[in-house]
Amino acid sequence: MSADLSDLYQQVILDHNKRPRNRGKLPTANRVAHGDNPSCGDQCSVYLRLDAGAPGQPERIAEISFDGSGCAISQASASLMTTQVKGKTAPEVEAMFQNFHHIVTTGETPEEISDLAAFAGVHSFPARIKCATLGWHATLNALHGEATPATTEKHTD
Repeated sequence: MSADLSDLYQQVILDHNKRPRNRGKLPTANRVAHGDNPSCGDQCSVYLRLDAGAPGQPERIAEISFDGSGCAISQASASLMTTQVKGKTAPEVEAMFQNFHHIVTTGETPEEISDLAAFAGVHSFPARIKCATLGWHATLNALHGEATPATTEKHTD
C-alpha cells in the first residue's frame, strides 16, 4: 500500500473517531444489540430500525445508530459501518462483514476502493481485529434478533 493511500486511510479512521456518524440511541429502533470486547473493554450498542420490504422482499435497515465506548479503532469502525449498511438487507450486511473481516485479517483491499479498506492496516495488529469487528458483530446480532450480547471472545477474529 502506498504511503499516500495509507495516510488517506488513517485520516478516514481519525475523522470517524473524532466526528462519529450515527452516534446515539435511535428512538425508533425496533432491534437493539450490545457487544463487548472483554480483552480491552470496548463496548458497543447498535440500534436498528428495520422496515419490511415489499411483499416477499426482505427487511432492510432503514435507520441505524450506535453508542458505546472504546478505542479509536472500535469507535471509528462502528461509525463507518453505520454509513455502509443503511438500506441493506441481512444477507447484504453479512456479505459486507465477510469482506470487511477479510480486509482486517489479511490487509488485502478490494479492487473497488471503499472506505472500509481504511482498516486494512489493522491486520498488522491482531489484537485490534476484535476492536474493528465489534460493531459488526453487534449489528449482526441485532439483525438476527439475538438477545445474547455479542462478544469478541466467541469469534475467531
